[in-house]
Amino acid sequence: MTAVAKLVPPDALQEIKALLGPRGWTDDAREMERYLVDERRLYRGRSPLVLRPASSEEVARVVRICHRHRIPLVPQGGNTGMVGGAVPHEHGGELLLSLARLNRIRDVDPLDYTMTAEAGCILADLQKAAEAVDRLFPLSLAAEGSCTIGGNLSTNAGGVAVLRYGNARELALGLEVVLPDGRLWDGLTALRKDNTGYDLKQLFIGAEGTLGIITAAVLKLFPRPREVVTAFVSLPSPQAAIELLAHARESSGDQLSAFELMPRLAIELDLAHLARVVDPLEKPYAHYVLLEFSSSDAKASLRQRIETSLAEALERGLVLDATIAANSAQAQALWRIREGIPEAQKADGGGIKHDVSVPVSRVADFIAEASAACESHEPGIRVLAFGHVGDGNVHFNLCRPAGADAKTFEARWEEFNRIVHDIVARMGGSISAEHGIGRLKRGELERYAPALELELMRKLKSVLDPRGIMNPGKMI
Repeated sequence: MTAVAKLVPPDALQEIKALLGPRGWTDDAREMERYLVDERRLYRGRSPLVLRPASSEEVARVVRICHRHRIPLVPQGGNTGMVGGAVPHEHGGELLLSLARLNRIRDVDPLDYTMTAEAGCILADLQKAAEAVDRLFPLSLAAEGSCTIGGNLSTNAGGVAVLRYGNARELALGLEVVLPDGRLWDGLTALRKDNTGYDLKQLFIGAEGTLGIITAAVLKLFPRPREVVTAFVSLPSPQAAIELLAHARESSGDQLSAFELMPRLAIELDLAHLARVVDPLEKPYAHYVLLEFSSSDAKASLRQRIETSLAEALERGLVLDATIAANSAQAQALWRIREGIPEAQKADGGGIKHDVSVPVSRVADFIAEASAACESHEPGIRVLAFGHVGDGNVHFNLCRPAGADAKTFEARWEEFNRIVHDIVARMGGSISAEHGIGRLKRGELERYAPALELELMRKLKSVLDPRGIMNPGKMI
């Protein structure tokens, strides 16, 4: 604690403690542990205090103190990020600011199709609040039971429904943000059209807390689906998946909301390591897609349309076999296969992970080329390429060869980064499709981003945060 006190002025700590009151901070080591270690356990930071303000105004007052004393702040939502962007550094000179207590849903307007929620609201709670007024908030991802909307917006989260509804950036109408000098910007507009200058909210969405702290947002709602059809199909190749995607969108009247590609290895890992997983088809195939369609019209006969669509795909050779869920329990069982992949890979011994995107038309080419390159570089390596192919996002994960030591294999992360990311760059793709940059990919961003883009990002940072206190060392 003595070393930390030299980095963070004791008088500033006392001022913040007095401001927030006993419930608004902790320096208990056991309580702090969950805030200081990232989801993947790649980074373990230190901080003299974890701050837990209860309102936007308290966040603003804390930031004003930190701005005055030049104390760096690390904002954190649910701490479910994958790139180490929400935990402090190891030196102990930063304060961790948790937004978990900012968890009020301020307003739900079913006629305006909007919801106003504070940054600490759990994503699953927002989904339930929308459903309670017969509406849909479509952002959905594996961590929705613990991730928060502030973190979702700060990382521009994607998830399984991006194909139809867009990622977090497309789902926000307005924001409330505490700026690095402690001023509170009220941009909580519910307007769908507003052409009065720069769209300032877009500066903060995807900025990972480096330009300010999002404290609340106005979110878009949609009509609640009355009919949902979930199907699981096998196909001859990833290229067939791309053709099936186009066919499914056209034949369903563009009512396709999810399109998840996965290899046989995914199902084998699930079966080996997870409970409540059943092989969905009668015999194994090399490639699969999980499709979900939805309609807000209960009389649309969507299931009949999807059955016809899949029959046409079978005739064209795009699909080899298929099953359609007869009820919600069967649909959940099919989704369990897809959602369980990260957990199953972790149980198998982890691996080297890449969250990348390429143009949808190049997904099959990317998987083929990157797989061949990695398999040639390390014979016996197992490629686990899966993801939201409808938006070009592939989680190109690598499992260690049989018998190889897990830690030794994971230590080769940068080696395989170079192989995979070079191919992504050559295809005009992105090295981070939905997980962000954080600490993990800072070097990769420097390597692959155009120099002018990096220059513009640094200029924005220097103008908005000249003292460099907002989540320093992350992203840029």
